Amino acid sequence: MIHPTAIVHPGARLGTDVEIGPYAIVGEHVEIGDDCKIGPHAVITGHTRIGRGNRIFQFASLGEEPQDKKYAGEPTRLEIGDHNTIREFCTFNTGTAQDEGVTRIGNHNWIMAYVHIAHDCVVGDHTVFANNATLAGHVHVGDHTILGGFTGIHQFCRVGAHVMIGIASVIRQDVPPFLTIAGSPAAPFGINSEGLKRRGYGPEALAALKRAYKTLYKSGLGLEEARSAIAAEAAAVPELQPLADFLAIPGRGILR
Repeated sequence: MIHPTAIVHPGARLGTDVEIGPYAIVGEHVEIGDDCKIGPHAVITGHTRIGRGNRIFQFASLGEEPQDKKYAGEPTRLEIGDHNTIREFCTFNTGTAQDEGVTRIGNHNWIMAYVHIAHDCVVGDHTVFANNATLAGHVHVGDHTILGGFTGIHQFCRVGAHVMIGIASVIRQDVPPFLTIAGSPAAPFGINSEGLKRRGYGPEALAALKRAYKTLYKSGLGLEEARSAIAAEAAAVPELQPLADFLAIPGRGILR
C-alpha cells in the first residue's frame, strides 16, 4: 500500500491498511493509525501522531516546525484524531515549549484546502474549516464550529462550540459558544439556530439561548453583570452551562 516513490523512514510506525501515495514523505517520529490514506506529495514530519481512518490529500504539510522565532528545536508534537478529512495544501505545525508543546486536532473534522493551523492550537470534533481559514498560534476552537473561507483568528483567541463564522471574518477576541458572527472586525448576529436544531436542540433550549444572547448583547448590562445573570439561569437550564463556563474563563475579552 506504499507507492515505490514514497519515502517512509524506517522508524515511522504505520498501522494496518495504510495507503501512502507517490512522492509522499513520512518522517522518523511519525505514527499513522489504521486505514489512513496519504495523498501524493504530502509531507508528514516531526513528532506527529495521526489516528485511524484519516484521509490526507496531496501536498498537505503536517508536523513541520512552528512558525515561531522562539522555537529552538524542542521535540514538540502534533496530534490528530480519527476520521478527519484534510484537503490539499493544508499546513499544521507542532506546538512550542512556551505552551503545552502540542497542537491537537480532534475527530471527524472536515478541513478544506489551504487551511493553516498554527502551533499550540486545539481544535475539537466535528468542525468544518472552509478554504484558507487560518488559526494563529494558541487558538482553541470548540466542537461543531464552522469557519467560513478566509476567516482569520488572532493568536490566543478562543472560539466556543457550535459557532458559525461567516466568510472572510477577522476574529480578534474570544467568541462565546452558540453564536453566528461575521465581518471584519467580526460582530455577533444572534445564535446559530439552524445548526443547533440540526444537533437536537429543542424549542425550550433555543429560547433560553436567545434570552442569554439578549442578556449578553442587547440588555445594556456590563460583562460582569451579564455573566452573573447567565450563570444564574444556567442552574435551571443545563444547555446554558457551556456558555456560562466559557464566560467564566478570562481571555482576550469577549467579542461584543
